[in-house]
Amino acid sequence: MPGEIPLIGEKFPEMEVVTDHGVIKLPDHFTSQGKWFVLFSHPADFTPVCTTEFVAFAKRYEDFKKLNTELIGLSVDSTYSHIKWKEWIEKELGEKIPFPIIADPQGNVAKKLGLLHAESSTHTVRAVFIVDNKGVIRAILYYPLTLGRLIDEILRMVLGLQLVDKYGRAVPANWPHNELIGDKLIVPPPGTYQEAMERMKTYKCFDWWFCFDDKATKEEKELAEAFLKRAAEKPTPKA
Repeated sequence: MPGEIPLIGEKFPEMEVVTDHGVIKLPDHFTSQGKWFVLFSHPADFTPVCTTEFVAFAKRYEDFKKLNTELIGLSVDSTYSHIKWKEWIEKELGEKIPFPIIADPQGNVAKKLGLLHAESSTHTVRAVFIVDNKGVIRAILYYPLTLGRLIDEILRMVLGLQLVDKYGRAVPANWPHNELIGDKLIVPPPGTYQEAMERMKTYKCFDWWFCFDDKATKEEKELAEAFLKRAAEKPTPKA
């Protein structure tokens, strides 16, 4: 489907989708409220890996909301299936799924977003679209059917992208535990020779093209730390 799959930096395609919360117009449903959203697809309802992911997303829903971000799921199953699956999860696992799930039995939304890969022509891969409050796609992740996602990393990504907008900085690898600059953020590259020569007088740098500063607040760093800590913790399984 060349040319049909939306890319990072493009507007999320306008579409009207049917969900178990009713008909929703994307991306306006969220952007009109000034919200970011994460659209994530899953292969099918009533499957083990997907069930573990939905419970994990639900447990972290308030964390997403604190980042002004909403969640919306998607699979090729029907609205009826979504409702029944949510009911089963709440009854059997004790977790209420508060966010909507798009019903896409004809695969029209999946095709438009490029979610049907060679792995399966009938089930969506585990994709993640992070969309900002202007409706622009900021990140896309693809996972295979057999591998569940790390939800705390998606939270870290949303936070990191919001810091990029807030401070005009870039986020290093493994932030806030980067091996070179710790919890600092990276200053954008200079635009002129003169600016490059002045750069090391203004910031901490390894060289003029690699400078960093301490823009992120203590609270923002602690929030990222909390996501990493939870991801590393070993919870007590239900079974």
